[in-house]
Amino acid sequence: MESLLAISSILVVYSFGEYISYKTKSIVSMMFVASTIFMIGFWLGLPKTILEDSQLLGFGSLMIAFLITHMGTLMSFDDLKKQWKTVLISIAAVVGIGVFLFFVGSPIIGREYAVASAPPISGGVVAAIIMGDAAKAKGLESIAVFTTLLVVVQGFFGYPVASLLLNREANRLLVDFRNGKREDNTNLIDDKSIKEEKKKTLIPELPKDLQTNFMLLAKLGLVALLGFKLSDLTNGLIHRYVMCLLVGVAGREIGFLEENIMTKANSFGIGLLGLMAVIMGNLVNATPQMLLSIAFPLVASLVLAIIGILISSSIVGKLLGYSFEMSTAIGVSALFGFPGTFILSNEVAKANGKTEEEREYVLNQILPKMLVAGFITVTIASVVLAGFMSGLI
Repeated sequence: MESLLAISSILVVYSFGEYISYKTKSIVSMMFVASTIFMIGFWLGLPKTILEDSQLLGFGSLMIAFLITHMGTLMSFDDLKKQWKTVLISIAAVVGIGVFLFFVGSPIIGREYAVASAPPISGGVVAAIIMGDAAKAKGLESIAVFTTLLVVVQGFFGYPVASLLLNREANRLLVDFRNGKREDNTNLIDDKSIKEEKKKTLIPELPKDLQTNFMLLAKLGLVALLGFKLSDLTNGLIHRYVMCLLVGVAGREIGFLEENIMTKANSFGIGLLGLMAVIMGNLVNATPQMLLSIAFPLVASLVLAIIGILISSSIVGKLLGYSFEMSTAIGVSALFGFPGTFILSNEVAKANGKTEEEREYVLNQILPKMLVAGFITVTIASVVLAGFMSGLI
């Protein structure tokens, strides 16, 4: 297929997926729609070389290091310190997923499926790519497809559970609010004084005129390369992508990398396009027979993961003074991340608050926690878990 036709067709599929996601308020994700179209398309005769012909596969593989390093620039240590309880609950949820699936899931769905499922369920695309690559390296094509489909369907399990929990939490908050009892409100997401405060860094920020696309991407590439080299020094003990994430965080903290750097370089969208092509590439091998064979481990792994989340996050949440509803909602955010965390929080606040003041109060209590939770689970913890568990397949 001609390259321009291939990439244009892929973009049309992604655009249609985003339209469906918009109309369903993200309940049906863009990835679900796009994956379904590609998978059925391949069954019906869509050229299986479309992703390769688009030249996106090689580009996407290269962009993974850039995107993960970019992820490290999205939140500072100060942001995480303000929500340290949420951070601990989020980490506990990811640990709960990994432990519960490994020890309880292995006898039920098999060790390979149990190990491969934990990181994608804890995060998403990047974790799925790491586990998929590890599976393909050992000739386990069905496992690679399995990790892709987990990312596609996990939102259908996560959204209803999180919505139920957040609605119950909103009702609890409003009962206290109407009785004159308010919870600590010091960590509001819209605190202008916190956002506008400039933190002094070891390396001063580049002048605005020098923050060009090429300059920003050059710095990002150098830091990602450093991550690869540092990983090599550990003989692969720390996965390359995990190291990219760590040096990305460090790069922002010392001032070498700008916050949200790929967006500022006007390149996040094209990078994400390549990344999506890599994950969709696993669907080329997804036959109807293979899909039927992995249906049980697919559903079972997600159910077991949710049980693991409920147990681990509720225990840690109780120790830290969070309600069962809030702590478990934080854990379940692993199944969808941003923008689902943002959308659900706003929908719950609007649905439960009878006045603007009540809606604002509910939103200010749950939104900061959900945003931080989604970042920790999807961006950091799942990548670290994938780096560890990829060696267990």
